Amino acid sequence: MPALQAGIKLSPLQIESTDDSREYKYVSLKFHRDKRYVDLTVRGPGADLPNSADEIQQLGDAFWPLQAYRELDNALLHLRVNEPEIGLVCVRTEGSIENVLAADRTLTANRDNWLIREIILLMARTLRRLDLTAKSFFAIVEPGSCFAGNLLELLLASDRSYMLNNPDEPVELAFSELNAGAFPMSNGLTRLQSRFLSEPQRAEELLAHDGAFGTEAAEEAGLITFAPDDLDWEDEIRVAIEERTSLSPDALTGMEASLRFAGPETMDTKIYGRLTAWQNWIFQRPNAVGPNGALTNYGKPTQAKFDYKRT
Repeated sequence: MPALQAGIKLSPLQIESTDDSREYKYVSLKFHRDKRYVDLTVRGPGADLPNSADEIQQLGDAFWPLQAYRELDNALLHLRVNEPEIGLVCVRTEGSIENVLAADRTLTANRDNWLIREIILLMARTLRRLDLTAKSFFAIVEPGSCFAGNLLELLLASDRSYMLNNPDEPVELAFSELNAGAFPMSNGLTRLQSRFLSEPQRAEELLAHDGAFGTEAAEEAGLITFAPDDLDWEDEIRVAIEERTSLSPDALTGMEASLRFAGPETMDTKIYGRLTAWQNWIFQRPNAVGPNGALTNYGKPTQAKFDYKRT
């Protein structure tokens, strides 16, 4: 961020907040506090983005990748610090897949420029912040979604993904060149490589795929978790939300951190995925070993009672 501040002026983010929402230009949060989850929606770019480094620098912090990811970063920090009882984030996108891919092509073509390099690094850092956020993430792919290129990373970072399977309302996923390594995780791998650790060639094959993935192709490729049809869609999402938010938040923190950081160990993964997750959250906190904890009540006729605050 210092390099960005030295080269262009970063204006304060414009945020409109109510009791149950938080609105930015490209990002929105809609809270369902009684059910302990939030809808996080990222809106894709328009079709009129500049495509040269000079034009981008002239546009400054209003350039979509810079503004959208600054807003996403702020939204994630808000959820971390100010919404401890929100345990689940349902990630949605809105916009045109082609516009997102066009933005990625512009970033790729100009990535030797200092400003574009800094913007890509900011995007990568924000995505890692999502990886390191102690909340569950479900990606919801529905008509009007634009999970493509850099926004596809949101789906790949999520703990589960649901993609509507309806021939009358087709939805798609698509890769761009940036998915091949511009946004590394804390383990040094891409999210696609982390997903296919045991089959590294699969990641290369998927990146080389020509065109977008429809629902059935995405499910066959292992890119999504579930593909309900339109008859079951609303019930599947509702039941998944209710089930996830009913579980011990501390156990979820440990499970999610371990699953998100498979593969090579780095200092980050050891701290966030191993030591913090297991030693601090699984075995020592009241949700596990307190009077009403899960381990204390294991094998007894009594039921565990959880404090649902997440970290």
